[in-house]
Amino acid sequence: MKKIWTFFNGFCMALADSVPGVSGGTVAFLMGFYDDFINSLNNLISGTKEQRKAAFFYLVNLGLGWVVSFILAVIVLANVFESHIYAVSSLFMGFILFAVPIVINEEKKCLAEKKSRAFFILIGIALVALITVLNSSGAEGGFNPENLSVFSYLYIFVAGAIAVCAMILPGISGSTLMLIMGIYLPLITGIKDLLHMDFHALPMIISFGLGIIAGVLSVIKLIKIVLEKHRAATVYLIIGLMLGSLYAIAMGPETLDIPQEHMTLSTFNVLFFIIGGAVIVGMQLAKRLTAKKEK
Repeated sequence: MKKIWTFFNGFCMALADSVPGVSGGTVAFLMGFYDDFINSLNNLISGTKEQRKAAFFYLVNLGLGWVVSFILAVIVLANVFESHIYAVSSLFMGFILFAVPIVINEEKKCLAEKKSRAFFILIGIALVALITVLNSSGAEGGFNPENLSVFSYLYIFVAGAIAVCAMILPGISGSTLMLIMGIYLPLITGIKDLLHMDFHALPMIISFGLGIIAGVLSVIKLIKIVLEKHRAATVYLIIGLMLGSLYAIAMGPETLDIPQEHMTLSTFNVLFFIIGGAVIVGMQLAKRLTAKKEK
């Protein structure tokens, strides 16, 4: 039963990681296995032999669920993202706005003790807004996987390292950052083509994958230390990143290959917003049910 639940945890993480909205780390946090996830990554890199063995099997089980979910999500997303951008963006906003109060409630003790660190919320919001503005002013057209320069591959490598940090941290999703940096759709489309045995985007995917590996190896221990020693400041920053990503998602349609108008009240889809919120509430309920069974 535990292995099935771990597989399901990975499945839910990938649903979050594959779409701009909340991160897989946020899902892990909401469902109560975030500490196990971070500790397993850390133990796999620098633990004892027994710790590495336990971490390996845990992460393989989690990873299987992640891969299955991600492949299913890619097949769907590549078809609906551009054609239903406003509905999908409304769904992402539902993820975020319903997740923020849950994060605050889960961390209310440390946040209350360190109210002086609340300014990190503004830093998180400003950071996402700045990246969004810079991207919208100079990233028209996105990437063409068949005509990439050395600089483009380096950019994709760095983007992979940044994105995986966001995927690990509760807060803004790696996919949202990929959307902001203009590589989300090219990668999603490239992975879908690869599943259909079309390898034209493989070099781009490999570059991104290497960036992910570099990101995990370089920041996982730092993330563990920061969460342990500066948890309140980190959580406030995460909340700021989540709130700031609402602006990034609203401006997201302008970054498509065929740019569309940014989201407005008239293009906002209330139904999909509610569905996004229901998913987050459902994850929180699943966490509570699991906790009761363990007792």
